[in-house]
Amino acid sequence: MNELLLRGGRPWTPGAAVEVADILVRDGRIAEIGPGLTADTAETVDLAGALVLPGLVDAHCHLDKTMFGGPWVPNTGGRTLAGRIANGEGRREELGLPSADYASNLLAAMVSGGTAHVRSHIDIDPEVGLRGVEAVRAAAARHAHRVDVQLVAFPQGGLLTRPGTAKLLEAALAEGVEVIGGLDPAGYDGDPTGQLDVIFGLAEKYGAGIDIHLHDRGALGAWQFELIAARTRATGLAGRVTISHAYAMGELAPDEQRRIAETLAEAGVSMITCAVGDAPVVPVRVMRAAGAGLAFGNDGIRDLWTPYGDGDMLRRIMQVSFRDRLVADAEIELALEAGTYGGAALLGVADYGLAVGAQADLFAVSAETPAAAVVSVPVRSLVVKRGRIVARDGRLVTD
Repeated sequence: MNELLLRGGRPWTPGAAVEVADILVRDGRIAEIGPGLTADTAETVDLAGALVLPGLVDAHCHLDKTMFGGPWVPNTGGRTLAGRIANGEGRREELGLPSADYASNLLAAMVSGGTAHVRSHIDIDPEVGLRGVEAVRAAAARHAHRVDVQLVAFPQGGLLTRPGTAKLLEAALAEGVEVIGGLDPAGYDGDPTGQLDVIFGLAEKYGAGIDIHLHDRGALGAWQFELIAARTRATGLAGRVTISHAYAMGELAPDEQRRIAETLAEAGVSMITCAVGDAPVVPVRVMRAAGAGLAFGNDGIRDLWTPYGDGDMLRRIMQVSFRDRLVADAEIELALEAGTYGGAALLGVADYGLAVGAQADLFAVSAETPAAAVVSVPVRSLVVKRGRIVARDGRLVTD
């Protein structure tokens, strides 16, 4: 029996008071929470009043594209979507991408920052085939006891416009990739009905989730929200469909935002926002008021799309909070909830959170309140994954 006793921390659960309590972990799960717990055989760590938060969830990143930990590569991708896609594909071989080593480097940084669950989109096209899937799986295997990684088969270069891609996406799903992705059904493929036919058809066939990159802005983007919601209702895939980026959502008038959010909630469609550059963010308060699912992600990190990023999801929560003008503590906690519980719900993580019986995925920080932790982004003093200490003071614990 493996036991870990975390003494004198302050566990946070949304909507509940933050009070000092001990946490007893047994065989990877939270066995007890309360004051004055004892366990003679447990490893004991004194948290000295540190705030305890559930493991962070990065619901949208690109591990196959990263060059994290490698030499500096100047960005040459330009500012258009098509230009960045072409640049990324054109320089893959030159730079040794996709790379299991770079992906592993990034996962190590994510773990040190308290991330417990990751969803990574993997580029799939006739040139790269399934090499990205293989590389990221190899990286995830190196950190199997530290972080859980879910994969998305992603047609970055287009689906209908790229002959052979649909068959490769199906091959990835047949090999166990959990989610099928899409890319701007109208704006990039130019055939929204056709792209959704392929994506939803494969999801139904393989029991997969769906996660569609939707960069299209304005009325075109908003129209596709409705289209995806309608398709989700028609196929009975509520709870398995996600729209990533959803830039148009942040541009709509308030009444239209509320209407779309209510439509998404009724259809069982979630959104993910990443606070990318100056692109609009999905409004956190509007989504929460409607009961619509919302999660956050880091998107690209040190890759051919962007030289920025460090994989720290707490910093990303802060950036979304800042961009969405969340200033009251209660509002900032809504963002923290989206970066933890919201992401876990979207990824289908079972038994998540700081509660008896839940998986012991958590981290500790020195902060007065949850909002203060988001704003200050303190070093993670302790990170625990399935009851095992995997990082201390911002550094990975090596075996």
